[in-house]
Amino acid sequence: MAFADRSGFLRSVLHTENVDVELTPDQKGAVAESAIVHAAIKLGLGVFRPLSDGERYDLIFNLRPRLIRVQCKTAVMHGDVLAVPLYSNRRTANGFVKRIYTSAEIDAIAAYWPELERCFLLPMGTFSARTYVQLRLVPSRNNQRALINWADDYDFAVTLGALGAVAQLGERRDGIAEARGSSPLGSTGSRRLRLFAAND
Repeated sequence: MAFADRSGFLRSVLHTENVDVELTPDQKGAVAESAIVHAAIKLGLGVFRPLSDGERYDLIFNLRPRLIRVQCKTAVMHGDVLAVPLYSNRRTANGFVKRIYTSAEIDAIAAYWPELERCFLLPMGTFSARTYVQLRLVPSRNNQRALINWADDYDFAVTLGALGAVAQLGERRDGIAEARGSSPLGSTGSRRLRLFAAND
């Protein structure tokens, strides 16, 4: 179960035998990463983990033939938008150090929204040099349409489908080619494909 405390930050609580246990940041990250792995495998992707620590990415997705480096994050709801952090926080002897992710270190951020169990994929070619991305869930009150990042445009199936990953799912399950064809699952697919291709 997840809920927002008075300051608006997400707190995840695990209920075990009528005892509430607040999850640590590492546990919240593990929940997000496992949900992202599950969603990617359901879409037919090959998913790999680095064998050693110290890299800026958590996972590698095989998009056949392209491999992309993916950092996993938890999305937090603030009003009508999801906030996705694009930085890491590390504890040092001098306190916390914030480092923003760059397209030289990772290819995408995969974000998990625990309340609705949805995953999003954000190409770093679009969002590099930012500390946060806001994904809008509903239209804004002032009806602004320009320069809005719509959550549905970055949904896992939409973004990965545009890259051709989803079309391969049917073929690998039973050995018979059942690709969806050239139509991506979402209407913004060609833009996503160019964003990943631009980093090559």
